Amino acid sequence: MHAGMNISLTKPFILRCFLISLFLSLPFLFLFLHLLSPPPHVTTTTNDLRIRPGYSSYDSYIQRQLNKTLNPRLRKIWTTRDWNRKIPVFARFFEDLKDKKLLNNASKALCIGARVGQEVEALRRIGVSDSVGMDLVPYPPLVVKGDFHNQPFDDGTFDFEFSNVFDHALYPERFVGEIERTLKPNGVCVLHVALSRRADKYSANDLFSVEPLVAMFRNSALVHVRSVDGFGLDTEVAFPVWWWSLRWVMIKFAYCTAHFA
Repeated sequence: MHAGMNISLTKPFILRCFLISLFLSLPFLFLFLHLLSPPPHVTTTTNDLRIRPGYSSYDSYIQRQLNKTLNPRLRKIWTTRDWNRKIPVFARFFEDLKDKKLLNNASKALCIGARVGQEVEALRRIGVSDSVGMDLVPYPPLVVKGDFHNQPFDDGTFDFEFSNVFDHALYPERFVGEIERTLKPNGVCVLHVALSRRADKYSANDLFSVEPLVAMFRNSALVHVRSVDGFGLDTEVAFPVWWWSLRWVMIKFAYCTAHFA
């Protein structure tokens, strides 16, 4: 009986010692991760990323985006002529990503700024059934309501996120940060962006190279760049999230401390 009690008392003691040693080693781990990390966030405006002026408040920015999203003429085009024209093109883009092992049928996927869900429908048609879109204006059942500067999803929800609306982000760092927050480790973000041509009048920023993206994706690595004809967007980039990202180290440590200490 005493031996059994000693064993039961020893296990928590050993576990606590392990957690304490892990905690003490975290500063060295963080330093190591920092040395391997990409450059820090870019400033709001650089030579290769410029924020367009003219917004007196965030509400005025949102209202301008809604002016486009709620335009009856545009919504009719998106659900009729563009629906039939764009879905096959999106499907080909996504099939290519499957061939590159950046997407698969088991992926839980999010399309950011999806309007009426053409990208979501394309994903579902090629077998990625667990797919949903997000936009300021919902379009059930394909698109839920959400602001890409503050996604309404938990950390580590998705395996794959796609967007062709980076140019509409007033705060690009937040846009990218929310993608990395809601992607799982080894999850993949794919963006279609305009580098050689200027985006539409509703755009909030202008991007001139991929370098600002590389700097902003702090927990990811650029593994894929190619030219595309993406309805006014000319470049496709892919960023897988590192499995050892600092955020996930902290989450796992907090979980172990809460459940086993």
